[in-house]
Amino acid sequence: MTTLLIHNAACIATFDHADPAQGRELRDASLFVRDNLIEWIGPANELPPALKDADETIDARGHLVMPGLVNTHHHMFQSLTRAIPAVQNAELFGWLRGLYPIWSGLTPEMVQVSTQVAMAELLMSGCTTTSDHLYIYPNGVRLEDSIEAAQHIGMRFMATRGSMSVGQSQGGLPPDSVVEREDAILKDSQRLIETWHDARHGAMLQIALAPCSPFSVSTALMKESAALARSFKDQGVRLHTHLAENDHDIAYSREKFNRTPAEYAQDLGWLGDDVWHAHCVKLDDDGISLFAASRTGVAHCPCSNMRLASGIAPVRRLLDAGVPVGLGVDGSASNDGAHMLGEARQALLLARVGRAVQPPEVRAGKTFFGCDLGPAEMTARDALHIATRGGAQVLGRLDVGHLAPGMCADLALFDLRTLGFAGGAVHDPVASLLLCASAQAAYTVVNGRVVVRQGQLTTVDLGPLLEKHNRLARELAASTA
Repeated sequence: MTTLLIHNAACIATFDHADPAQGRELRDASLFVRDNLIEWIGPANELPPALKDADETIDARGHLVMPGLVNTHHHMFQSLTRAIPAVQNAELFGWLRGLYPIWSGLTPEMVQVSTQVAMAELLMSGCTTTSDHLYIYPNGVRLEDSIEAAQHIGMRFMATRGSMSVGQSQGGLPPDSVVEREDAILKDSQRLIETWHDARHGAMLQIALAPCSPFSVSTALMKESAALARSFKDQGVRLHTHLAENDHDIAYSREKFNRTPAEYAQDLGWLGDDVWHAHCVKLDDDGISLFAASRTGVAHCPCSNMRLASGIAPVRRLLDAGVPVGLGVDGSASNDGAHMLGEARQALLLARVGRAVQPPEVRAGKTFFGCDLGPAEMTARDALHIATRGGAQVLGRLDVGHLAPGMCADLALFDLRTLGFAGGAVHDPVASLLLCASAQAAYTVVNGRVVVRQGQLTTVDLGPLLEKHNRLARELAASTA
């Protein structure tokens, strides 16, 4: 067993309460890790003498310590197609049509390298747990290409077996060349669950099933995927897809199924506390009620929603209704980044401006000191809560997302003495994390292992990785030029 002491932190924000405003924030505090679990947390001057002699001690003076951030939606292969000129100004469907032909050239090496680049960016922004939605499998690509990359870089991973089965010839959006047979999808999905899914406390790898979207898979595949996941009793195999992302998404659902997206999800059996949907920008009041009653989760992706002009998700209404909400950076080609702390800041700001553009009847009854909620629509602690505890809930993880004895040792440390925090951290170190700057993590700890130390990755050599990534990005784009 190994031990780690995080000692004399300026502040430890635990997020150990369901109410973001009630989580303990300890000043001049320490945290002790034994193997991969938190054993003790409290004021530094109360640290038991037996815990002072750890295998490794991090001097956390001047640092904020918080739970590692949890990313609930991503497409890591897309880091190879950031800022492609032809789709820089496209909305969702046009953006997809422009990129599908490029993605058809993906190789296993490209998926491995792009996954590590995306994970490196997440880790360096303080993210310790991530999901990834890999839904395209050309040229021998397998989900194992992502899994092996995660194991090498040391990130806690929810790998989702995405799929597309309805091509353009059948009324779907993707070209026929990138869809798979549904029997093959289901066979591979079962193989992956049986081979890789780990339901234990502290699991580093879990599998979820994730047919891509209502406009790229059949009704039958959605239903059969749900039945397959739920056949693994008590194993926590979850379900994930895109839903209600923009107006075209709504129009497709109404024309094809004569249902709103939420009604269609209900028909499919895709509501429940084992399901989370990405985006939900256009979820109406009835849809929110269905999600709340069934405890269906939402991955909120503010940067992508803004980049593709999809709209502003009704995050406050979702939270007030009791819908579990986590944060997602979404694909690296629709963001075009994977900085989780920056995503949390964007969630904070977008919710506030979203309140300003909502009609009066939506704002009715929401007051703050006798006025419209306005900036109090989303506080910094609300946004950080979504990015930590909220994300853990959405992914069905009871062992990450907040700091307490018995929880996994997933931590992020930020140096409050750096330029971006000047004049802010002295007043409120937690809020300044979002209000003042999108900082890089000084240290990131995953499962008790330091994977970012003094702002540098410890598990991979970033220079050669980026060089290879950029070469592959050029090759991928050139293959369809």
